[in-house]
Amino acid sequence: MKLRKTTVAALALAGLAGLGLAGPASAAGQDWNPDAKLVIDGMAMTTKAPAPANIPGLKTIYSGWLFRDPTTQTMEEDDFSNPGMTAVDEGDKLWNTVDGTAGKSCASCHNGIESMKGVRATMPKVNKAGQLWSMEDYINDCRTNRMGAKAWGWKDNKMVVMTAAISVQSRGMPVNVKTDGAAKPFWEEGEKLYYTRFGSLQLSCANCHEDHFGDHIRGDHLSQGQINGFPTYRLSAARLVSTQERFYGCIRDTRAESFQPGSPELHALELYVASRGNGLSVEGVAVRP
Repeated sequence: MKLRKTTVAALALAGLAGLGLAGPASAAGQDWNPDAKLVIDGMAMTTKAPAPANIPGLKTIYSGWLFRDPTTQTMEEDDFSNPGMTAVDEGDKLWNTVDGTAGKSCASCHNGIESMKGVRATMPKVNKAGQLWSMEDYINDCRTNRMGAKAWGWKDNKMVVMTAAISVQSRGMPVNVKTDGAAKPFWEEGEKLYYTRFGSLQLSCANCHEDHFGDHIRGDHLSQGQINGFPTYRLSAARLVSTQERFYGCIRDTRAESFQPGSPELHALELYVASRGNGLSVEGVAVRP
């Protein structure tokens, strides 16, 4: 006998409640500190800010760093302790590596990688052709059209370390993705996806990251799902993980057939989720469980 969607949703939420999730842990008794200060190698990060006006479900936005245990927090505070920084070093080398039939490297056109300052803070965005592009799209466009090199896959190590190296150039800058004008229809599609229940568990992104942030699930805290620290080093995977790979995994965990990284759906979702963090600092690269 098939269960009605409303019944499945109720069971799923009941399961969350059974894990100790009773609502956002902004009430008395929370065991995370929303006023903790993140300073990375002397640079202060904004980890708490008023929610953007077009995000009515939140009053205040919080970096995922605030929800982490002290050991994980400390790892991100020091680049020598942050395991993701080895990938940044790899990305720096790739930036200056000649590849493709044109005999060029990234530096051939853009000079030093520090020229990418500000790029991560505005991603994803609509390009001149009216397409919504993530950083990965811009990288592959340069590779195929300027360098005569092969495109990298979204999960290729070279792609992830390059996005990490570029992201670090914007560290400390506020996330500032556009949601109006040409970006508006993509943003609206992403918003729709954010509140859509997926899979046999019938859970949406909002069920966890808006309704229950700060609450415990298994041995961890649920964060608001902010992506200002992506790509991020996940201790559970022992490697860097991109934004859209994490989206893929979250939707898959609802027991649904997920969208693939690079799909139009995950582009739209990336834009919407990024906009929920407008005002938080780009942390790149963060450390998460």
